[in-house]
Amino acid sequence: MKIGILTSSRADYGIYLPLLKKLKEDSDIDLSIIAFGTHLKTNFGSTIKQIEKDGFLVDHRIDNLKFGDSPKDIALNYAFTANLFAELWGKVDYDFVLCLGDRFEMAAAVTAGIPFGIKFAHIHAGETSKGAIDNIYRDQISLASSLHFVAIKAFVTRIKNLINKTNTAFYCGAIGLENINNLDLLTCEAFLNKWHINLNEPTILVTVHPETIEHEYNLKHAEVLYSSLNKILERNQVLVTMPNADTFGSVYREMFKRLKNSNSQSLFLVENLGTQSYFTAMKFCKLLIGNTSSGIIEAASFGKYVVNLGNRQEGRTYGENVIHVPFEHNSIISAALKYENATYNGANVYEMDNGSTLIIETLKNKMNGLS
Repeated sequence: MKIGILTSSRADYGIYLPLLKKLKEDSDIDLSIIAFGTHLKTNFGSTIKQIEKDGFLVDHRIDNLKFGDSPKDIALNYAFTANLFAELWGKVDYDFVLCLGDRFEMAAAVTAGIPFGIKFAHIHAGETSKGAIDNIYRDQISLASSLHFVAIKAFVTRIKNLINKTNTAFYCGAIGLENINNLDLLTCEAFLNKWHINLNEPTILVTVHPETIEHEYNLKHAEVLYSSLNKILERNQVLVTMPNADTFGSVYREMFKRLKNSNSQSLFLVENLGTQSYFTAMKFCKLLIGNTSSGIIEAASFGKYVVNLGNRQEGRTYGENVIHVPFEHNSIISAALKYENATYNGANVYEMDNGSTLIIETLKNKMNGLS
């Protein structure tokens, strides 16, 4: 069975990783990786190198991000991506192509495959994030997919209602959580040697992406975050993983660089930590601040509280460790003070054992005509 993997960013690659390892080891499967998006961009860390470093062969490289991050540029990038994938889909033959999440470039790649009859299998289908246009892209990907793998049982019903078909959606949990048990996380000393950041110091981990529904507020939000982090930096060091290629992501990038100029010793900006180092930072940090899905999904497994900013993740299923606050200075500071020394002892609602194995078994069953 020939399986294609669409990966467009550091984020989806990290989630795929446990599944990729099992696919590679399976003698019944011919694995083919298609890398595009920020993987191929030096200003986003050239993360395709991490894929290769992990021992995977990249069969196809699609350099699709030609324009900037204004709304017009995102639309042009979408069209350019679809154009490039129209060329690819006419040349390849897969039994299934795995796609993940809700990125605009992922949606463009999948949409281009519809006329070719590509059988897509959508991982992390059925979720909602009402504060981002990704919510639309996610459902768009699901509508174009033959199979759907969901992280929460209730999403099976949502997929059934969305596509008006049965027996396409399967519960597998959040497979990226398998990395926690499968990866050897770094010690603080090893992290210091690799990144020159001492996690023995009180550290706040920050990942913020722009809100893409009401994108006109991003400049204001960036300034609020600037003042809030300035205050937090008085008593903690801050490790920032930089924003992805969303509408007006450059607004936050420029703000972080400006903040770095006045906090050169205590603020660290990293383009791509990779899964091992990112989880290491999550393990040893005091608190997460931002609006990324990793705070919603992974943080609970490390016993961490998350100050979730704004509306980007509105509608997502979340645990009791996620504290929602607006982009407002006093609210952010108050929540940070309250939770930065607290430990979360509850469950992770996204955990399930061996979800990646279930995905492989389902693909084989479908290939063999089994339900």
